[in-house]
Amino acid sequence: MHSSVWLTLLILVPAIGALLAAAARRREGAAFAVGVTTAVVELVLAIVVTVLYNPHVANAGTFDFVGRWVLAAPFGLAYDVGIDGISVFLVLLSAIVLPLALLGARDRRREPAFVGWLLLLTSATVASFVARDLLMFFLAFELTLVPSYFLVAQWGGPQRARAALKFFVYTFAGSAFLFVGMLYVAFAHQHATGGALSFSYAVLQGTVLPRSTQVWLFLAFAAAFAVKSPIWPFHTWSPVTYAEAPTAGSMELSALLAKLGSYGLLRFAVGLFPLGLADLRPWLATLAVIGILYGSALAAVTPDLKRVVAYSSLAQMGFVTLGVVTGSKIAMVGAVLLMFNHGVITAGLFLVIGFIERRRGTATIADLRGLQGPAPVLAALFTVVMLASIGLPGLSGFVSEFLVLLGAFATHPWWALVATLGVVLAALYLLWAYQRVFHGRATGPNESVADATHAERWVLAPIVVLVVVLGVFPKPVIDRITPSVQQLIVHVAPAGVSK
Repeated sequence: MHSSVWLTLLILVPAIGALLAAAARRREGAAFAVGVTTAVVELVLAIVVTVLYNPHVANAGTFDFVGRWVLAAPFGLAYDVGIDGISVFLVLLSAIVLPLALLGARDRRREPAFVGWLLLLTSATVASFVARDLLMFFLAFELTLVPSYFLVAQWGGPQRARAALKFFVYTFAGSAFLFVGMLYVAFAHQHATGGALSFSYAVLQGTVLPRSTQVWLFLAFAAAFAVKSPIWPFHTWSPVTYAEAPTAGSMELSALLAKLGSYGLLRFAVGLFPLGLADLRPWLATLAVIGILYGSALAAVTPDLKRVVAYSSLAQMGFVTLGVVTGSKIAMVGAVLLMFNHGVITAGLFLVIGFIERRRGTATIADLRGLQGPAPVLAALFTVVMLASIGLPGLSGFVSEFLVLLGAFATHPWWALVATLGVVLAALYLLWAYQRVFHGRATGPNESVADATHAERWVLAPIVVLVVVLGVFPKPVIDRITPSVQQLIVHVAPAGVSK
């Protein structure tokens, strides 16, 4: 089977599943069965692609699985897909989160629509990660807004309408800058070469642009990706949206859509405008460090468990941004690894919080106390994922953050030094939240909280396994990421990079 067929199936399978789930309205549970079946097929496809991916082919930095079908040549619109070491694990992450969201955060209210939107969101997310044509990427990037909006607006909490509207407006406004910047670089390339209009990433990488133009284009691209990640101060939509979204929506937003922003920053902004990165690096690194400290500080004082994870994600995405913009190969590899690991970890945290909220009807910390007594297994599962988020050695979060900080220390020691405080603060706010929720004596409704069911344990088992395995043995993943990062480093060498 041609390699592009695998990637096309990864896009089409959840999209077809979404249509089937939406149509399965007559039999109760039929939509859920369609969703789970689709999710399993998608996961199998993603695992096959990850296993087949070879980082040591002739040009490991290019997209090794390539299929290019020109749909409308005069307008530059093309279907062009591929993966490399930067995107392959994000595709796998998308396929991992989908069945976890369906099985662990099932919502029976208007279930056909709920399952359909989740599947459509996965299709758009995967399409974004495999697109190697800027226009195709933009269309898929924008398409993620629609199912995300409806998941929050229809199945969210009391303030869901406000949260969904804020999320949509913020991200849509940021994307306008991306669209303008994308058109500019495509027309600039056409003007310089006299050829046909093209949005191909490989073609546009060779476009020679003045330094000042690259700065403005980098800012235009970064505006869209900074909102999606989110990066401070473009983050203000995320705490309320994460808190008001249903558990499955929170998982998708934090584990996948945030990575879509950081992926776009690395792939397109850094990859296309290296001279712009060189001039803006100090400012971007400063925003990343502020995000780490700001997110950590607010996570320590917020009264809601979901918001703790939301602000923690802001801090973690600060580490990712720092790794992306330093120009260090080690830091960039760490940033890509952290995208995957953080996606797994936050999915686990939101799942456990969702289980607690399902039992108690609230995620407010003040209403939860002493849950370790009646629910010891639930407390243990939360502990493992929490320690991974803190960055405990031996768990997956440590390896990612260590590589980011190691690379950043080599190129920008002062920013790295301040960012290291974020690791200490993460231990502070997560352990404190754990103590307030699980320690002490359970009283009132907390005394009768049921422990994790067998089904819930099985849903969280893959997350625990990934957290431990990638903490102890991350080499296979790092070996697949490094060649593609190295190729990107070679391209952005004028921006000043380090090994």
